[in-house]
Amino acid sequence: MLVPIKAQQQSSSSVKPKKVSVLGSTGSIGTSTLEVLRMEPKSFQVESLVAGDNLELLVNQIAEFNPQAVAIRDPDRVGELTELLKSRNLPLPQIGAGAVEIEALAGGDASHIVVAAMVGMVGLRGVLAALHAGKRVALANKESLVAGGKLVEGALKEGKGELIPVDSEHSAIFQVLQGERMVNLSGITLTASGGPFLSRSRQQLKSIRPEDAVKHPRWRMGAKISVDSATMFNKGLELIEAHWLFSLGSDAIEVVIHPQSIVHSLIKLTDGSQFAQLSLPDMKGPIAYALTYPDSRLSAIMPPMDLCALGSLTFIPLDPLRFPAIAMARSALTSGGAAPAVLNLANELAVSYFFQGSLTFDQIDAFVAAALEEFGTLNYASIEELEQIEAQLRRELQPGFIAKD
Repeated sequence: MLVPIKAQQQSSSSVKPKKVSVLGSTGSIGTSTLEVLRMEPKSFQVESLVAGDNLELLVNQIAEFNPQAVAIRDPDRVGELTELLKSRNLPLPQIGAGAVEIEALAGGDASHIVVAAMVGMVGLRGVLAALHAGKRVALANKESLVAGGKLVEGALKEGKGELIPVDSEHSAIFQVLQGERMVNLSGITLTASGGPFLSRSRQQLKSIRPEDAVKHPRWRMGAKISVDSATMFNKGLELIEAHWLFSLGSDAIEVVIHPQSIVHSLIKLTDGSQFAQLSLPDMKGPIAYALTYPDSRLSAIMPPMDLCALGSLTFIPLDPLRFPAIAMARSALTSGGAAPAVLNLANELAVSYFFQGSLTFDQIDAFVAAALEEFGTLNYASIEELEQIEAQLRRELQPGFIAKD
């Protein structure tokens, strides 16, 4: 297992605030993380923020949390960020930009915890740097384990860091495993909402528009992850993550559809028992758990849940023909090497082409399947080789790729 299992402790009010770095502070996970930190100013201190393109929101975050350092993806926008800060008479933090400086910040600042919510390979580099530096990584960056699972495993073995999952499904599994002997674990069940088009047939998917695909029925998420929920590729990626986190084979990981998104996943034990974690859909809960583990939980992080008001909870078997993403993820996991990375990047590109109008919604699956067929046997031994594979795929996986003979 990549995740630690510890005895629960009691927090002490005399302990100094934990310093936190947020990679991806302007995204949905990043803003939810800052909501939690805002609620607990005596427990946490924002040490640094890393963001992408939303400089206006980043400036607001800097004004509120006063981090010692910030970094952005684009080096060409450092001047713009500096001017925005000066225009509001804000003190200038240390400002960095680009993948190298983001990686250095993740591994080198004074933070105790790094919340990894930045997508792409720059997110993976940040995770590896933080783990090598002996920090806790609250992991919400899927690429880290999907594309670079063996690199993360190596970083954990070489450093003294620790990995705590933030995805609601993996956090649920992690929480219900506390106090359980791993020898008793026979498998897990990942729950999926099914997305906004659960009742539509494969034939009806072609006419789906981007503005429809981002309207998730339960979660408030970014555009890309909303589409992934509708195609179920998010669950395929989570299946691969679960393999690394909990040392389980593909056949021990079940996926079922649970439209209410109340049961966030279950564990199965050898005696036939199953244990689940339930809560209203709110990412602040998993984030807070990752920040505080193994100490006492924070109070009133999520709204209370009334089971009687919820009524019934339903579970629907997964239709593999309607959602082929799960079978593709299992195949990629079995193939190993760079196959999961190919799956991840091909899906990322297919979703971007869908938003551009170059692919229809129903072509996303076919695009990923074609990419796995062509490139699924590639392998890597380092992050540099993994980045070379990504660069190759970005060159070759153009919108017309699935039309090739």
